[in-house]
Formats: sequence, structure tokens, C-alpha cells
Amino acid sequence: MKIRLTSNRINIVLIGLLILLGIGSFAYNQYLINRILTQEQSGVELWAKGIEYTSDPMQEEISRKLLEASHYLRQQGAVPDSIVALIEQAESDRTSQTFVTQEILMGDRFQVPRIIVDQNGEILFAKNVDVPQNQELIDRYSAMHDPIEITLGGDQYSQKQYVYYGESPTVRYLRYFPYIQLSLLALLLGIGFVSYRVISKSEKSNLWVGMTKEAAHQLGTPLSSLYGWVELLREEKAGDEFTEHICDELENDITRLRDVADRFNKIGSEPELTQQKLKPILDEVVNYMEQRLPQLGKNVEVKREIDSGVQARVNSDLFQWAMENLIKNAMDAIKSNTTSAEVSVKLQRVENEVFIDVKDSGVGIEKKFQGEIFKPGYSTKKRGWGLGLSLTQRIIEEYHNGKLMIHESELGSGTTMRIVLKAEEPVPEKQLAEAQESN
Repeated sequence: MKIRLTSNRINIVLIGLLILLGIGSFAYNQYLINRILTQEQSGVELWAKGIEYTSDPMQEEISRKLLEASHYLRQQGAVPDSIVALIEQAESDRTSQTFVTQEILMGDRFQVPRIIVDQNGEILFAKNVDVPQNQELIDRYSAMHDPIEITLGGDQYSQKQYVYYGESPTVRYLRYFPYIQLSLLALLLGIGFVSYRVISKSEKSNLWVGMTKEAAHQLGTPLSSLYGWVELLREEKAGDEFTEHICDELENDITRLRDVADRFNKIGSEPELTQQKLKPILDEVVNYMEQRLPQLGKNVEVKREIDSGVQARVNSDLFQWAMENLIKNAMDAIKSNTTSAEVSVKLQRVENEVFIDVKDSGVGIEKKFQGEIFKPGYSTKKRGWGLGLSLTQRIIEEYHNGKLMIHESELGSGTTMRIVLKAEEPVPEKQLAEAQESN
């Protein structure tokens, strides 16, 4: 249970970290965009003022008058050179207009796409625009920024025009940057999460193998001793029918414990799968569990609906173990005071798949817990370890390449667990026996 909670907390932390990084990246990116837009607006306004300045006829008239005056005074010998130089210095201020024209208007200092529109809505000039120049472009730019009004000409002959502008390529790229950054972060976190899951799964697998191998080793010595004690009891009470019956039952249970130890040894190694009929395996499991029902203190009716011809590739020991766990869980889900308690086992083939359904009339499983029951450590029993269904899922899905799922469950009505295996085409009994003997 602790492992599950820790895993969930790690998931929440990773998702929360991604969200925080996304919010922070988006906020800072928006701050940069606003700063750049402010600078671009200032640049476009300067460009518009430059157009107004260069189109003012007074600037050209002043320059022309100054040049004429300088030329006339140089022809007059009585005028000092200092006065002529002063006039020429005044005219040299004309170079500022040349600077505005060459550096601001003609230069490519601003990458912002912009257009000049007259009072009739006609586009007169466009710069850095690579889309069709039409009313749609004007509407798009006006939605981004308010147009800048400029006045061309003198007081008597003036004309108003409007500068519309959009966003530079830098701003457009920056708007996509948070999504690219979030995608990369999500990819990195995804890789990290998958790596964590793989490592965690590997650690759990190693834990399973270690536990099962140790359990098998610990069971080996006392089982050998029990066989010896049973034989001694037979010799001491030879001819006593009751003692013989008890010894037979003890021997059967000891044999079953040895089978359990063998199963433990097979966990962690590659099991050998053979094609065989599933009915004998299911019958053996159901018969064994029916014999133990009185010990559980429950009056449960076990029903069978088994297709005798269904065959699949299984490891009989491990598959039998998985079925025992499912039927035992089904019986445990039924309360002792239930009057009409039943567990049913159904085997059928549907097209290329084999369905084994184990249904009980127990308490059912709440929806919020249906995704938790296969996790190690989850148990509703006071003394349960929460390993049965997890081990069963491992046997079915990892060793038999099948599926184990909750087929249906309703509170107060019971639960149906379903195993899905790949069906095999029927093989004659003799051939099946030969294949099992060779293996």
C-alpha cells in the first residue's frame, strides 16, 4: 500500500512541476513579447514621424532659399566670408533630412510588417509584407494595433494617411515558444516517468523472484521431514483404518505443498507452455476448493460451465495456481451468513480467444477501487498481504501472454473476473499426451 501511495505522490509531483514550469514559461514569455511589442511600436511611430518630416514642403523651400542666398552673397565682394559660412552651415542642417531618409525610411532597421493606407482605404505602400495586400490585411493589422495617423503636405495642401502594422517574425516565433518548451518538458518528464516505471517494475520483479525462491527453499526441509513422520505414523498404527485415512490426507496435502514450492521455483524463470485441454485443470482446482469449503465455514455452491474441447498453451502448475487464487478470492468475497452463495466457473471459446470467467455473489468492488486491486499490497482482508491478485496477474499476463481483468462488478451483487487467453486449434488426445510426455 505504501508503494502505491508513493508512486501516486511522485506522479502528482511530476505533473505539478510540469504545470508550474508551463505557467512560469508562459508568463515570462508574455513579458518578453510585451517588451518587444512596445519597442516595435516606438520604432513604427518613429518611422511614421520620419515620413511626415521628409514630406513637409517647408523643409525643401528653406534649403533652396539658403542655397540661393549663399550663392548670391559670394558674388558680392563686400560681404564677409564668415557670414556666408554661417548661412552654409545653416543649410547643412539639411543633412538631417538625408539621415532620416536613408537610415530610417529607406533602411531595413525595423522588421515589422507595415502598410500605408490613404483616406479611401487604398494601400499605397507596403514593407516586409509577404501576404496579399487587401482589406483583410488591413482588418488584421487594425485588430492588432491602432493605426498611426500621419499628415503629408503643407497647411493648404495636406493629406492624411494611416500606418497599419503587424508583428515581427521574432514575436511570432516567441508566441510558439511556450508550446515547444512545454512539449520538450513533457517529453523529458515522460521519459523520466517511463524510466522510473521500468526501474520500479524491475525492482518489484526481482523482489517477487527473491521472495518466491526463498519461500521454496524454506518449505523444502520441513516437507521432507513431514513425509518421514507420516511414514513413521503408518508403521506405528499399521492396520488402523482411521490412521491410514488420516495419513493419506496428510500425504495429499504434503504433496500439494510440494507442488506449491515447485510453483514458487518457477516464478522468475521462463515457464514451459504446452498445448492442452483446460477442463482437467479447472476440474482439479474446483474439486480441491470444494473440499476446503467446510473449513472456511461457508455454504457455497460451486457451479461449472466448462467446454471440454477448449485448448490453450499453458503451464499447468502456474495456471492452476492462478485459478486457485481467483476462486479463493471469489469465496472470500462471500459473507458467511449469506443464504444463497454461489461461485461459478465458466470456460468458453469465442473466435480466437479463450474466456475463463470466475463469478461470485459476494459484496462487489467499488469503482474507485477497481484500478487498485492488482497492485501489490492492496487488500480488504484484515490479515491479507495483497499479493494474490498481483501474482495471478503476473502469471496470466507475463507468463501466458493473456489478460486478467474485472469483467463486471456491482456492489451487493458480486464480481466476475475474466482471464483471456489465445485459443489453440484442437489437437487429438494422443498427440496432446505425446507432447506433454516429451516436455
